[in-house]
Amino acid sequence: MKRSATLAIAIASTLVTGCASTAIDDNHRFIGDYARASTGQNAIWQKTTEAQRQARESTLRLLGEPLTADGAVSIALSHSPAFQAVLATSAVQSASASQFARPSNPLFTFERLARREGGMVDLDIGRMLSVSLLEFITLPTRMRVADAMQTQARLAGASAVIESASSARHAWVRAVAAEQTAKYTAQVMAAAEASAELARRMQAVGNFSRLQRARQQAFYADAYTQLKRSQQNALAEREALVRVLGLDSELATKLKLPERLPELPKSLPIEGTLLQSALGQRLDVQMAKAELDGLAARLGLSNASSVVNAFHVAGVRNSETGKPPQKGVELELAIPVFDWGDGTRARAQAEYMAEVNRVAQVGIESASQLREHTAAALAAHELALH
Repeated sequence: MKRSATLAIAIASTLVTGCASTAIDDNHRFIGDYARASTGQNAIWQKTTEAQRQARESTLRLLGEPLTADGAVSIALSHSPAFQAVLATSAVQSASASQFARPSNPLFTFERLARREGGMVDLDIGRMLSVSLLEFITLPTRMRVADAMQTQARLAGASAVIESASSARHAWVRAVAAEQTAKYTAQVMAAAEASAELARRMQAVGNFSRLQRARQQAFYADAYTQLKRSQQNALAEREALVRVLGLDSELATKLKLPERLPELPKSLPIEGTLLQSALGQRLDVQMAKAELDGLAARLGLSNASSVVNAFHVAGVRNSETGKPPQKGVELELAIPVFDWGDGTRARAQAEYMAEVNRVAQVGIESASQLREHTAAALAAHELALH
């Protein structure tokens, strides 16, 4: 029995030892591949000082010329501390998943008892090595749960890629548009100022009435107000972009934006087949399915451990002074007298059914949002062209 327990421990250790770092690296590769496929940029995890230095040098090169939208996305995915925190959180989730699949370490117990009789000391020494058989029995189920947790960690990282890239691109568009608007209002302001001065001179020589001059002066005052507002808005949008990209004070001073936004595309590549493909690639739908798979695996684990939640086996060796050692096996089993696990099983089944309905609702909402956003994008594009 002792040899069997030792063999089981060795097999389990082979299965799970070293999985944490490997799983973290695999998840990071998945996130990197997803970033390149969806954004065309690399998602870089700054795990070392050298990686931090390279990321900063890359950011300085991108800021050496007017920043493009793709450049903004690249900085967000390689330099932004907020995105670095997301990658570290993904590693934490991956390590937790690997830890969940591992059985508890064997427990070694040592006991030393001394008894004095007539000047003689008798020693009674007990040694026990115990493992939880229930954890080894449920190991395949625990590994399925861990696989589902790893999938959730990967999808959460991919979702963070999309969110960071979208935030960077939107902030870049707003910043460039705000600066372009500020320049336009400055031109309007200059024209209004010239008109107001001309109106003053025209009134002075009797060619303009006071009402005509007042109209030009009101136009000038409104143009001045709009200029100050647009300048403040341009500053605010620029700082919003700085925050999204995670630029410190030194890098923020180097940020330069292009003169204007790129031209509108003639058409948007939105078709029915593309919509179906987009729905199938929705990360929220995939994450909901991964959560459902994890709950399904946990349901099997709950069923397995609901009645008997503790089952330990131990190899025992006791030795006593003047007597041959005692060797044997000790079993520890929780007897289900008061709790037969029906509450645990009912709770797990109810949680599973709740998640089934949540997944269905996520699918409905995703399809509806996709249709709504597609219509909004087409309408905005047609309006901009008009």
